[in-house]
This record gives sequence, structure tokens and C-alpha cells, in this order.
Amino acid sequence: MNRSLIAICGALSAIALLPAAATAKKTDFAGQAFQVLAPGANGAVSASGFNVNSSDQGIKYDNLTPLGGNVSAADVKANFVSEKFGIPKGGLKVETGRKGLKIVRSADGIPHIYGTTRCSVAFGMGYMAAKDRGALLSLGLGPAFAATLDIPGVNAFGLVTSARKFTPSPAARKFVADQALTLKKYGKEGKEILADFKCWADGVNALNMRERAPEVRMPTVGLTEAIAAYSFIGSIFGNGGGGGVDSSIFLNKLQDEYGATVGTRIYRELHQVNEPEATTSIPTSFPYNLVPTGATPGSPKVDPGSKNNLASRTLATTMANHRRASNALLASPGKSATGNGLAVMGPQLGYFNPEIVMQVDIHGPGIDAAGAAPPTMPYVLLGRGKDFAWSLTSAGNDNTDVFLEKLCEPGGGQPTRSSDHYLYKGQCKAMTTFDAGLLGAGGGQPARELTFKESVHGPVGGTVTVGGQPYAIATLRATRGREPVSALFFKHMNENKPTSPKSFFKVANELETTFNIHYAERKHIAYFSSGRLPVRAAGTDPSLATLGTGEYDWKGFLTQNQHPHQADPPSGYILNWNNKPAPMWGAADGTWGEGSVQRVEMFTGFPAKSKLENVVGVMNGAATRDIRGSINWPVIKRVLALGTAPTPLATEAANAIQAWSAAGSVRIDANLDGKVDAPGAAVMDKAWSKIARAVISGKLTTELTDELRNQMGYSNNPGSGGSSFGSGWYSYVDKDLRTLLGDTVKSPWTDRFCGNGNSATCASDLWAAIDEAAQELSNDQGGVVANWHADGNAERIKFGPLAPPELRPANTLPTGVGAKFTMRWTNRPTFQQAIEFNSHR
Repeated sequence: MNRSLIAICGALSAIALLPAAATAKKTDFAGQAFQVLAPGANGAVSASGFNVNSSDQGIKYDNLTPLGGNVSAADVKANFVSEKFGIPKGGLKVETGRKGLKIVRSADGIPHIYGTTRCSVAFGMGYMAAKDRGALLSLGLGPAFAATLDIPGVNAFGLVTSARKFTPSPAARKFVADQALTLKKYGKEGKEILADFKCWADGVNALNMRERAPEVRMPTVGLTEAIAAYSFIGSIFGNGGGGGVDSSIFLNKLQDEYGATVGTRIYRELHQVNEPEATTSIPTSFPYNLVPTGATPGSPKVDPGSKNNLASRTLATTMANHRRASNALLASPGKSATGNGLAVMGPQLGYFNPEIVMQVDIHGPGIDAAGAAPPTMPYVLLGRGKDFAWSLTSAGNDNTDVFLEKLCEPGGGQPTRSSDHYLYKGQCKAMTTFDAGLLGAGGGQPARELTFKESVHGPVGGTVTVGGQPYAIATLRATRGREPVSALFFKHMNENKPTSPKSFFKVANELETTFNIHYAERKHIAYFSSGRLPVRAAGTDPSLATLGTGEYDWKGFLTQNQHPHQADPPSGYILNWNNKPAPMWGAADGTWGEGSVQRVEMFTGFPAKSKLENVVGVMNGAATRDIRGSINWPVIKRVLALGTAPTPLATEAANAIQAWSAAGSVRIDANLDGKVDAPGAAVMDKAWSKIARAVISGKLTTELTDELRNQMGYSNNPGSGGSSFGSGWYSYVDKDLRTLLGDTVKSPWTDRFCGNGNSATCASDLWAAIDEAAQELSNDQGGVVANWHADGNAERIKFGPLAPPELRPANTLPTGVGAKFTMRWTNRPTFQQAIEFNSHR
């Protein structure tokens, strides 16, 4: 885009959108429809390609942050861009050379794609994916194959962010290509998806041939690459579970220290699988993965210290792929000042340049949708249809298990960790070998071929011992080998199949990856928690690894009605911040934070009847609050009152936290001096880990306290990646201290932690933690508490480069000449909608 055209685009920022000429019937039923994507729509990866759309939405996004909960209708209009349907007047036409396809960019850089055929729309999506996210697409196509394979110890998304290449083998390509056969089982619908994928691939190839020089073209993309590319988003954000080995080791250690009964009880308390005090998004109970009441021979205890290096890498990679950072706030018509359903919602995808999704507006025969789409599929991932909007938050539902394969020797000899046979249904069965492909050099490592063993359950990633005997660990993900089936959901949402909560639930159940799906229209709001979720065998503990000898294999999958779902709950609100979906819905193995304190509790301050800007304000106010100051500190303060501060400095430090907490525990650098304004934030940052340890170590040994930290860190603090407070020891501190204070507590723990149940000892330990933090801050920043500040610059959000290595030094976004674009820290979705519909089909 040349400079004169950029200037024209900037002048059109408030222009109205014209309805599509090709559409005779009304397609846009929205009253207000806004969206924002940080940093912007532009997909350039070097300074030579940057323009106003490289950071314009990021600037709007950042401007909303200091407003907190005080957001007006004018603020929403100023700090979001339009999500209305229609070709923008005066927009810039994108030439593709394809008849029957019209693409026009609005002033904010968003492409509006209109096709006279379904294939033309998909072609347009592929063309713009290659044009606006070509570098990202090029980096991701190889690693996408790695994502579908679940290669042990390999983080596929990490390959993209590190620009490391992966070249799939013929076997890997066949593994992906065969998934087309699964889609064909869905008849006309499946074949239509495959046709859409093929047209999308044709669009990618057309852009490469039309606009790229031969030396910078990516390889030709076909249906197999399209299927692999589609699978990427679900593999990163749509899985849960897989943490059973580490949980088993922790349980084993607890039992060694306290005996089987007490050790198991402490494990259950700390794991919080079904914590009655956890805030849920809907009130209706959906029993699943509950704590077993009988013996669990199908979940043997893994020996502490027995993981080999590959096992450690495999398990760490599995858990690293679980991201839980998105949110949604929906108000029903009964809670709305306009009588329309209201929604402010979006996914937290991290902050990258270019961003990993792109904004689009697409229309063609049977298709009308706008919102965010990854550059890897022909559909809008989340956004809006004619008269409804939808969004996703990662659910982390338990669709992945680790199976313990008992190793054996076919001749009956003593097995070792090197054995490549395992016991299954009474037979000593040989593992197979899978040649995945070539991993390129990177991270100080040379290029190497990746091969791995497989059992009937899945890829084998290392060994452990159980009772001293060797076992291999195999990971089974319920969606592996059938990735494109979930495209049915996106196809049907883009085709506007939902017309009511009932039809929405039916479509939502087609999404086999694990997401919380939110739906808002004129008359209703609704929620569905998705996933192809296994029914586990009796005699197993869902929080632990499963014995792989055959008798404890999965027994089927949940039906639609067994998934958490509800429309128009009595409260009038559906609120989600990756919290527990519903009562009696057991947390996945590896998920430890679904306790009495969750971020979603900070969505407060709705008026009796909300307008859209009020809902935006509630979201934005919570986005800069520190959960430890808002929820934990009032309880900690009451326990401190039972004791005496050891030093005047400790008293001053506690007073600083109190002042900050009373003012809303906001973490913001209002004057942009590089410091978080309130001294209390600095004290909490320094003191929290000491407070958390003081509480838990009143009961647990030092070693077990450390081991608990391996399961879940003390806190997910603010940082340059944005999303924070998704997990931590917040609930442990809260529930134990409220129990000690004699508060009313649902299902109180039998075991007492802080001070081993002695209030005076607990108060003394907490004061000691604060005093130690105060002394450290005094040494670091001087003895005047008012001068203590957390580093606001370190917390500013930075955009990680997604570009080939040779372009990375130049991969910065300009706010001015030569300046890098960053934003104030905020705990908010990367892409976000604010929308209401005032009529319905």
C-alpha cells in the first residue's frame, strides 16, 4: 500500500459501511458491533511493510486500559473498530485475478470478502491468509504436521515462535491425508469441508504465484497441508489433561510422608478436582471425572524420581500446550437496558507481530460471518453471524490421558526401560516405530530426524517405574487422527445454522476440541463446554495416569446432553474466565487451580440494567486488578490481626498493601513513568510466594511444598505476555485461612495448613513473610515504603516476532519513528468483540 493510499484509508476511519449489493435479504441484525485486535490488521513482518494498520488497533486497545471500569459509549466507539457486515465505501480493492470474487479493505485494513460461489469465498480466505499472514503461514505449515502427530517432547507452536523448520516424512503426510477419509464419513457435509479446504489452498497458491518472487514463495499447498494447518489452533488452545504422571508422583510422596489415608486426603484437598466453593459459569450440575470413592487399581502409583529425560520433556510439552487466558461476559435481555442480549468476549491468543489470527468479513452463497480467523482455515474461528455472535475460551476439559504401558519381553525375560514390547490384553505386544520427519537446526541443536515409538494408545514418550518395574508412558488425545472433524462446527457457525440456544447446542457439540463456547443473540445468551471427552473405566482415578494393559481403556465418549450447557441462567449472566464450567464437573489431571478463588470473581459492578459500555467497563476494570490484592488480602489481613508485626517496616509494608487493596488493587502506570503507581503492588509481588509457602508449609514438609509448586506455581504474575492470574496458590491461601478464622466454608478441609491449624503460629508466620519481603524491598529500593514500585516497563506487553530469522531484527511495530510498539499491562483477550443484536431472523 503506498503512502497516499494509507492517508486516504486513515481519513475513512469513521465511514459507514454499505450493505452488500449481492445480498437482497437482510443479513446484518446487529445494533452495535465492535471488535479489536492488537496490534492491528497489517501482517507485515519488517519495517518496510509497516503502515498505519500495523498498530492502530493496538493503540485503541491500549487507550482503553487506563479507563478501568469508567467506560462510556463514546469510549467503546473510539477504542474498537466496526464488526458490521458490508463493503466499506471508498475502501481499497484487492486484485486476485479470480472472477466472481471481490475483496475490499476498509480503512482499518480488514478485508471484506464477497464471492459469487462458496469456493470463491474460501479461495479469498486463502488468498488473504497468504497476503496478510504469509510469513506466519510459511513458518507454521511444517510444524502443523508435528502438532497433529503429538511427537513426544516437541512443542509444535514453539517451533513456529522460534522459526524452526519441520519437514514431514511421507508417513506423517499420510497420517494427515488419511484424516480426509474420516471427514468423508460425514457425507455431504464432510465433502463440502474438504472442498472448502481445497479452495482455500488454491487461494494460498494463487497469491504466491501472483505476488511473490520465485525465491520467496512457499511450497505449493494442497489438501493435506490444509488439513494439517487447520489442526494447529485446536492443538494449542483446545486440549486438556495429560498431567497424570506428575500427579501420581506427588500422591506417592504424600502417602510416603503421611500414610495412605492422610496422604490421599491431602492430595484430594490440594488438587481441587471438584471444589464446591469454585465459581462456575453456569449453575446446573454436570457430573464428570469425579473423585473416585473405591479402589483404583487402574491408576498405579508412579515412583518418585523415576521419569527419564524423554518422559520429563514429553510431559512438560503436553502441559505447555494448555493455554487458559480468554474471557467472556454475557448479559441476558433481562439484565440489559436495551432489552437485547449483550456480549463482550474474546480469546487470549498471546501477543505477536503479526498476530496469529486475522480479521475478516466473509459473504457468499450460504455464508455470512465476520470476526477473527487463523490464516489456516477457510472459516471465521470466532465472531458473528447474521443475528448472533459466538466466542471461545479454552476449557481445558480432560480429553488427554497418559497410559502406563507395562513393559515386557516376548521371550519372557526381565523387561528393562529399553524394552520395546508391552503387555496388552494378555499379550506381549510390539511397539511400532513412526518416522515423523526432519527437525531443522535451531536452539543450538543440529538438524535431526524425529522418530518415536507407538503403542495402541498413542505416541510413547519415555519411561517411568511403578513399584520398581519399568513402564512406558503413552499419550492418548481423543482428537488425534480426526482433527478436521471439528471443522463441522465452524462451517455451521459461518453458515448461520444456529437460530436458537437449542440449535446452537447441537452445532456446538460438533466441536471436538475443548472450548467453552459462548452464544449471544437478541433474545438469549447460552453456553456450551465442548470436547470429545472420554468415559473412563471404573477402577481408575481420572486425575492420575492409567494402566495400559487393556481393561482400563476408555469406554466411549460423553453425549451432547452430558456436556455443561445452559441458556439464560437465572442470574442473567454467563461469565467465564477459563474457570470451572459447572458444579460437579471434575478438573482435568494437571489442572490444580479450580478452587475458591478464580479470576472470574473480579467481574463485578454491573448496574441493575447494563448497556454495552457497562459490560465493557466491567471487563476492563477487572483487567488491571490483582487477584491477590482484591480477594486474598482481606483474608490475610484478618489473620495478621491475630498477631503482632515483628518490625515497624513490616507494619508499613502491610499498610501499603491495605491501601492498594482498598483502592481496588489496580496495577497501572498512569503517568507512564515506568513504575506501577501503588507501592502495595510491589510489596505483594515480593511477599506473595513467601505468604503462600508460609501457609502450606505449616503442614507440608519443605520437599512436599516444593513438589506442590511443581504441580502449580505460586502465582501467574503480570508480565510482557499479558494474561495473568490464571492459576496459583490463591485458593489454598483463601480456603485454609478462612477455615482458621472460623468462617463458613463449604466442605472444609480436614487438614489444616497454616501454622498446622494454630492461629497464633499462622499469624506469626505470615508476619514473618511480609517482614522478609519488606527487608528485601528496603535493600533494593530504599527504606521509604512510598518509593517502592513494581517495574511497569517490565510488565508492558510486547509483541513477539513471528517472522523468518533473517527479518527478526527489524520486526518491531512503530508508534513513532524507530520506536517499538508496546502496551500497558492488561489482563484482556487479544481479539475482542463488543456486540448486541436488536432484531432476529
